[in-house]
Amino acid sequence: MIARVFPAQQVPIPPIYRIVTHFLTALISRAALFILGFYWISVEQIKRKRGFNPIFVLPISEGSTVPSTSVNESGTVTYTPGRRTGTGSANIQSPRKQPTAPIAILGFRPVSLLTMIRMSGRIPPFDFQKDGKPMSLEDIQSKADRPIVVFPECTTSNGRGLLRFARIFRQAVPVKDHLVFVMCVRYDPPTSLTYTPTHSIPSLRFNPLSKLFSTAMSIAPQPISIRLLAPSESPSSPLFIVSEIIKDPITHDDHLGEVCATLISQLGKLKRTGMGWEDKAGFLEYYRQMESRSGTKKTS
Repeated sequence: MIARVFPAQQVPIPPIYRIVTHFLTALISRAALFILGFYWISVEQIKRKRGFNPIFVLPISEGSTVPSTSVNESGTVTYTPGRRTGTGSANIQSPRKQPTAPIAILGFRPVSLLTMIRMSGRIPPFDFQKDGKPMSLEDIQSKADRPIVVFPECTTSNGRGLLRFARIFRQAVPVKDHLVFVMCVRYDPPTSLTYTPTHSIPSLRFNPLSKLFSTAMSIAPQPISIRLLAPSESPSSPLFIVSEIIKDPITHDDHLGEVCATLISQLGKLKRTGMGWEDKAGFLEYYRQMESRSGTKKTS
């Protein structure tokens, strides 16, 4: 998650409105987290003490559909007779799936926090993609008076690896016209007593209520930690050296995105999978097909 902070602009809203909304947002958020079992969230570093009432944005992708991958092609397993070892083993090979080619992100649309929660686990294109013209980050920046939160993966994962970042920034580093805060959330793997708080497979209806209920039913508290990069080491710091993060900057057309991906991988100790939200689209299609087949067998 990347929060971009811009200088405050004059807006015709009384200061008391901002104070009240910040208090209510903090109160409701803390109460919801407490019910879900997050009694305390450890933050390793944070220096800013200003109110955090950000603008959330969702990506709008090119086209209305994602190229699907055949289930047979992605799940083919070949068998080659091998040497007998006495244990019944044989030379079984499974082809290595290549990451799907990236799909261009045309722009973004500012949404509310509730919309972000409702879209968790989903992939582009979202329900509102046909409504209105996509806005660039620069257009949103020019009208913003508070931080802008961007999720470069464009979807959620199981928290055990870092998905490929979409090419959405395309900016030189160090960034000069605004501040960049790099942040990631770290979850522990699930155990026999706790569900994983990650939400990688969305529900078809009332998403993500079923996930919230299962998380709230967990016996043990949910372990979670937020890791925030120090502002002095941020890509917007004047002392930031790109060559220390990217070995060959010429091969990347989105320096800021590649730098943030590397930093988040180091912060959260997450392995970069090289696969993006386009690959998750194929997985969700396969998952829905298997789910429908199992449902058909049960009814028959």
